[in-house]
Amino acid sequence: MALKLNPVTCPSLYTFPFIALPQSNNTRSYRVSMASTLHSTSRGVENQKKKPFTPPKEVHVQVTHSMPPQKIELFKSLESWAEDNVLVHLKPVEKCWQPQDFLPDPASEGFHEQVMELRKRAKELPDDYFVVLVGDMITEEALPTYQTMLNTLDGVRDETGASLTSWAIWTRAWTAEENRHGDLLNKYLYLSGRVDMKKIEKTIQYLIGSGMDPRTENNPYLGFIYTSFQERATFISHGNTARHAKDHGDLKLAQICGIIASDEKRHETAYTKITEKLFEIDPDGTVLSFADMMRKKISMPAHLMYDGHDDNLFEHFSSVAQRLGVYTAKDYADILEFLVSRWNVEKLEGLSGEGRKAQDYVCGLAPRIKKLEERAQAKKKPSSLVPFSWIFGKEMLV
Repeated sequence: MALKLNPVTCPSLYTFPFIALPQSNNTRSYRVSMASTLHSTSRGVENQKKKPFTPPKEVHVQVTHSMPPQKIELFKSLESWAEDNVLVHLKPVEKCWQPQDFLPDPASEGFHEQVMELRKRAKELPDDYFVVLVGDMITEEALPTYQTMLNTLDGVRDETGASLTSWAIWTRAWTAEENRHGDLLNKYLYLSGRVDMKKIEKTIQYLIGSGMDPRTENNPYLGFIYTSFQERATFISHGNTARHAKDHGDLKLAQICGIIASDEKRHETAYTKITEKLFEIDPDGTVLSFADMMRKKISMPAHLMYDGHDDNLFEHFSSVAQRLGVYTAKDYADILEFLVSRWNVEKLEGLSGEGRKAQDYVCGLAPRIKKLEERAQAKKKPSSLVPFSWIFGKEMLV
């Protein structure tokens, strides 16, 4: 699924932890075993029939290494700043929570009783909530893709796999902290008995194999704007799943979702601080990147989600999230407003002509999105029922 935002479109109701807007059906991902490529020739189609794994779909014509080479030196000059201002947002492993802190203890005499209590609480949760929780978990489980994306960014990547630069240390440690999220949700869902774990596991494998297309162009300006947006989006989404769990009486699950949300908030702080520094030392280049990222739209890392059956799984899952209020088009606009305020974009001075245009664009975009979304809601078509393999084929309104 592709993402695009232009002056006459608003964020789709397909907005979720890493929300996306829909494009026309002609860019929809057509899959054999994995997603196909945008530029496939007839020979490529023949090859797809022969190979068990086809190349991931290139959702857009991809641009690479768009940052001028001289700006790599800028990020190298920020090494000591990153050590003092970014790494402080990591927690020592010994002080971090671990998934086992919130799950039945398999070494305990009361393990069976603890599992039965978990399953009893899970029975009170509706099926559509599990669709959203599974989508959250699958997104978190595609972590290898996200670390890979960060390591494509020029000037900040982990060049050796064990580099001692501040940027590389951050990426590895961030990944290690995030890794607990998918582990915890996966184990909870497995023990709940409410979901089809094999179908979920297939979805995870498809998603990691398909990758993601955030359109960050190996450019850390774009990359850190993207991660700032997405970390806040996941904070909101996990916070809302916590609230729903509490409303349905599962306080333990509410605690699980809440502790994950708190991690996302801390990571958001780190990424927004990096972008704030970029605005300080290169306001023109940063506001141009901000506008570029918002014109292309912030795509959800899981936008190539597929379970082997539903070509529109991401859209359907996101529609359920929108309906439940877990992550909505309004949230997308609210995040944009928050970042504009956080980075004082309206107060930037000394910009070039193009920079001022970019400033006007990003500062005026959120109100426009909200107005367009209000109109879209007024014209909203009747919902339809769609089966979800994750919950044994049960049909949900989308």
